[in-house]
Amino acid sequence: MTVVPSTTRIIIKFADDTTVVGLISNDDDLAYKEEVNQLVVWCDNNNLSLKVNKTKEIIVNFRRKHTVHTPLAIHGTAVALVRSIKFLGVHITDDLTWTIHTTSLIKNAQQRLHFLRRKRRANLPSPILTMFCRGTIGSVLTRSLPVWYGSCTVSDQKSLQRVVRTTEKIIRTSLPSVHGLYLSCCLSRASKMVKDPAHPDHGLFSLLPSGKHYHCMRCQT
Repeated sequence: MTVVPSTTRIIIKFADDTTVVGLISNDDDLAYKEEVNQLVVWCDNNNLSLKVNKTKEIIVNFRRKHTVHTPLAIHGTAVALVRSIKFLGVHITDDLTWTIHTTSLIKNAQQRLHFLRRKRRANLPSPILTMFCRGTIGSVLTRSLPVWYGSCTVSDQKSLQRVVRTTEKIIRTSLPSVHGLYLSCCLSRASKMVKDPAHPDHGLFSLLPSGKHYHCMRCQT
């Protein structure tokens, strides 16, 4: 993944996907649209074709007063304005809720439960079933877990945990909870950020005067 930062714009490049993120203040989206235009020109100059029909635009706006947004246009074709997008396997909505994403994960995991049941009927040993479960179901439920789980509703978290309980009944073995996996993933990720001075978020971790604990980070939307 390649990230090109700016004060108000960020370009994120992953494989053949490119995402332009813009911070628009005072309804001035000129810099954001200019960044998109420069990307279009660069693609044209390097013989790369942008698929406008696959290009989407999403606006996250929590202000009470909403202004009319002029849609983006690439080569004279308007870019579709959508309520949700799928970015690197994660469904992101314009209100930053995660019900759509968790529903998609649960549906995907439940489809795999069918194969787990068939393996159980074949009298496979529990270690094999557990290995299959972690590789096919656990990997689905925990994909990008630190990004979205902490902002899920209690209802969404319970729905995810129900899948885990169903899996436990099939393989007859206890499994770690989704919440426990979330905490361990966050601690592991934070530890890597602290140890890597080159990480973009390394500066978010600052020690208290005691030198033993870190400041608590506060955030809001």
